[in-house]
Amino acid sequence: MEDTNKLLKSLKSLEGPFPKFDPANIPSNPNELFQEWFHTAIKSGVHEPHSMTLSTINRFGHPDARVLILKAMDEDGWYFASGSNSVKGQQLKMNPNVSLTFYWSLIGRQVRIRGTSLRVGKELSEKDFLERGEVGRAIALLGKQSKVLPDSKILEESLIKQIEQVKSNPDTVDPHWCLYKVTASEVEFWQGDRERKHIRLLYRMENDKWIKELLWP
Repeated sequence: MEDTNKLLKSLKSLEGPFPKFDPANIPSNPNELFQEWFHTAIKSGVHEPHSMTLSTINRFGHPDARVLILKAMDEDGWYFASGSNSVKGQQLKMNPNVSLTFYWSLIGRQVRIRGTSLRVGKELSEKDFLERGEVGRAIALLGKQSKVLPDSKILEESLIKQIEQVKSNPDTVDPHWCLYKVTASEVEFWQGDRERKHIRLLYRMENDKWIKELLWP
């Protein structure tokens, strides 16, 4: 433990260089700024820039979080997918309030989105499911996510059979698969600075209008 703590103290952070960000010249809608930052992340070579942390609340009122993939975004919100019978699916059913967090360390940028999740229509959910790879569809169709796995051999055997079924019936859709849209009430953009003079810009919805505010680092 002591060696680990020494190692932690030796690690550097926010080394840069980072792209410039001028909060005086920004769009009125946070969705537009997010797209600008997202494209910058891609051009800068950020690995898996579409990875994000989805935070939910469980039945005990405790926070829960996991990393998944941003499926799409538009002027209405950010989209992700999950089985409605999964742990996070059940949490979303009980409490639709969520947060999404993106962190692109290579460019020293973070985006935090707070809002409400909503299941989109069946047609879009089915389309999203069929766009998954064979293995991804097969694992989802097993319907065992987060359940206790007594032996890894059971997974391998079950998966082989399920993949064969997917190949035989490529149009099969998991009835529990859902595409979710997150409508934001707050979006915070954080630009890191090597001297810790970070720039924090908050968009918050008030009376159906976006209010923009700078926050202290």
